[in-house]
Amino acid sequence: MSHYDLIVIGSGPAGQRAAIQGAKSGKRVALIERREVIGGVCINTGTIPSKTMREAVLHLSGYNYQNIYGVSYRVKEKITMADLAFRVQHVIKTEIDVTQAQLARNGIEVLTGVASFVNPNTVLITSSKGGTELTGDVVVIGTGTKPAASDKVPINSRTIINSDQVLDMPSIPKTLIVVGGGVIGVEYTCMFAALGVRVTLIEKRPRLLEFADAEIVEALSYHLRDHRVTMRLNEEVQSVEETAGGTGVVAHLESNKRVSGESLLYAVGRQGNVDELNLAAAGLEADSRGRIKVDEKYRTTQPHIYACGDVIGFPSLASVSMEQGRLAVAHAFNKPFSSNPSYFPFGIYTIPEISFIGKTEEQLTDEDVAYEVGVAYYREIARGQIRGDTTGRLKLIFHRETLELLGVHIIGEGASELLHIGQAVLILKGKVDYFVDTVFNYPTLAECYKAAAFNGLNKLNQ
Repeated sequence: MSHYDLIVIGSGPAGQRAAIQGAKSGKRVALIERREVIGGVCINTGTIPSKTMREAVLHLSGYNYQNIYGVSYRVKEKITMADLAFRVQHVIKTEIDVTQAQLARNGIEVLTGVASFVNPNTVLITSSKGGTELTGDVVVIGTGTKPAASDKVPINSRTIINSDQVLDMPSIPKTLIVVGGGVIGVEYTCMFAALGVRVTLIEKRPRLLEFADAEIVEALSYHLRDHRVTMRLNEEVQSVEETAGGTGVVAHLESNKRVSGESLLYAVGRQGNVDELNLAAAGLEADSRGRIKVDEKYRTTQPHIYACGDVIGFPSLASVSMEQGRLAVAHAFNKPFSSNPSYFPFGIYTIPEISFIGKTEEQLTDEDVAYEVGVAYYREIARGQIRGDTTGRLKLIFHRETLELLGVHIIGEGASELLHIGQAVLILKGKVDYFVDTVFNYPTLAECYKAAAFNGLNKLNQ
């Protein structure tokens, strides 16, 4: 039986960074992955495929230049799923190769098979070659999630699919029903709408993306409606059935409405990948959604077992999962580190994309904080006109008295890159007048920071 200082279960973003942190700390590390390829959901079915598909959609549809050349402008007249999958598969392969090289360079032993606990310190790996037991001083669980299922929505992998099956669709439907107004559902809604698909989005809550700033979400909602997306908010699916002959789908809502489409994408939440871990043998348990509870150091109720990434729940972002994996192992081996979870950025790859950091107006109102807002619109910035993006905006929230920056919220192409300027100022406790006194390259979208700062500061003098 082999013994390791650190056993990591799952090779997604959390598992990769946990394993690398362990190796950098001079520990003997085993990384267990159930797939024949590494990378987890992030590289193989989730983040990388969906974001690559988004870029392929934007390019082939000519979406970003339709404001300049007209709504009929397209790079490719008839776009197929094969066109989208071609680019996706290329990027997936490259990412797998890069990750494998990184793990090998750090001397991490990658083992293939299904991991399950025998006891709190022993893990069994089951594969086609049989079973192998490992023991470890520290164990990190980073098994990620899978699409949640519902008895009301019978997934058939043809006309009724989940988010892992999008690229397996035989063709791009003319009409699509998307159930779920969270990140995944809204991202795919935007992609298919950009392809000219008539999308109906069903969400049981009164608004999309409830954790994001209301004004930014309102701007996205307006943009979706402008692209012929029908939003059914405050609505819940009662049942779903295929039409006769399997040529379409009908969703019956609790309000007695019927929504028809060629296909249906079910994207209501995700479930933790814990079914095969045999958590009980390790003295652990997960909640009804497969999430493992951890403390601020990412420790479970067993002090030597840690969990990180999507399997512990919100925010379920690849970037945050990477950091959680690093921090969990740094805690486990008492290594120095510096990180502040309250300043983790969010990137949502809708069309246009959304990115934000810090507090929202709603949070500051609840906390009785005296704040002011400054907004800049892409359409008023030369770079926005050059790019043909007239819908984007950047919003700064700052304290009325101290002028300290409290939040940055952006909607528009390049938002997730543009955010990092504001992130640096926010983390360093900078003030909004920093942007007034800084010269930005011209013409760039970064100029939005200066315009938004002026807009906000001018309000203080009114």
